Amino acid sequence: MGQKKLQRFAEIETFPNVLIYPEGMQGRWRAFFKNTHPLTLELACGKGDYTLALARHFPERNFLGVDLKGNRIWRGAKTALEEPLPNAAFLRTQIEQLGQYFAPGEISEIWITFPDPFLRKSKSKKRLTHPRFLQVYQPLLAPGATINLKTDSEELYAFTQEVTAVCGCKVLEDIPDVYALPEVPPLLQIKTHYERMHLSNGRTIRFIRFTLPEAPIDWRQIKLPSDAATTEGTY
Repeated sequence: MGQKKLQRFAEIETFPNVLIYPEGMQGRWRAFFKNTHPLTLELACGKGDYTLALARHFPERNFLGVDLKGNRIWRGAKTALEEPLPNAAFLRTQIEQLGQYFAPGEISEIWITFPDPFLRKSKSKKRLTHPRFLQVYQPLLAPGATINLKTDSEELYAFTQEVTAVCGCKVLEDIPDVYALPEVPPLLQIKTHYERMHLSNGRTIRFIRFTLPEAPIDWRQIKLPSDAATTEGTY
């Protein structure tokens, strides 16, 4: 590991807005943020572009970027401290383990922005909109909580459409080309590092927003008609 990464890993351990594999956080996020505002997660947040932008847009809400890579979290956390953005924080952990950190109904919204689409068919269970992950999110979400996916991957977008249909989700918005809209909604105008890169390469940006069903999801019992990603390439 490079010296720069080591320095950043050491530095985020001192940041008051970064939690690294914390214990005993279930039901305690209001105490952490020192308010009773709704909590939104950005999963696989990277440098936290959406976490920061949403925190600026909505000072009356709390935002938590979740990622495993501390080197990336460092940038977002440092910006939040410098501005400052007291309603933005970061959690370093695996997304599969979210249930260890949140109480039932504690999360009001989830954003998933430009995640790895895991294009190989053998890796489909790693997609953050796979039923395996929806099962993780479901008990943690408040009633009516929404999940937002923004992606340049046609395969992940189609896969998510299929998953929402099979799982009985309610799709609230489905936009096959965000920037073809006559007027792009303000929250979809937020651009991450990866989105800027994809746009410069002429890629189409897609968006889908949905809620989960009331009935418990058991991903092992769900049979998808097809696995949308069959391409052998990856990002």
